[in-house]
Amino acid sequence: MNNTASSLNAFKRTASLESSKWYMGILTTNLAETTDTNGAFCLVEATAAPGTEPPTHVHSREDEFFYVLEGEFDVYVGMEGFKVKKGECIFLPRLKPHAFVIRSPRLRLLTLFTPTGLEEAFRGAGSSPQNLDLPAGAPTYATTDANKTVERFRGFGVRFLSPDEVTVELPFYPKPLSPNASK
Repeated sequence: MNNTASSLNAFKRTASLESSKWYMGILTTNLAETTDTNGAFCLVEATAAPGTEPPTHVHSREDEFFYVLEGEFDVYVGMEGFKVKKGECIFLPRLKPHAFVIRSPRLRLLTLFTPTGLEEAFRGAGSSPQNLDLPAGAPTYATTDANKTVERFRGFGVRFLSPDEVTVELPFYPKPLSPNASK
């Protein structure tokens, strides 16, 4: 057992404009950051709506853990799919491709990244919120330049999967309808 006192300080934090960002149509609030935890983990509260989901991706550096505070979503991790709702959690190990689909009008969750670092990708591209709700009419992953997103996240060890990779590595992930499907 290590009896050495921690150099970290206890703290209390709540959602505030200063600790929050609007990013790709999502409200994110950093509740614990690198300096708070000496890089052990980052805790983010996120509020999102259908259509703001990130593309299918894989992390090379960090594990992710989601705890649902409100709403529900389907999470696809490799060869598995999960329905996750309020009061439930799901762990996403690094190096496993994953994606999700929001199934409620609003999804609010706690996201734990361990170790830290990825939060800087969101901070660097986000904007200061005007309030602590979802931004109206904000750009999303689907409406912005995918190449810029790929480049930004590559620097943080995140890789987005091609459609062919998604078919093989996430077989249960729903395939988007082609524009001609209804004709």
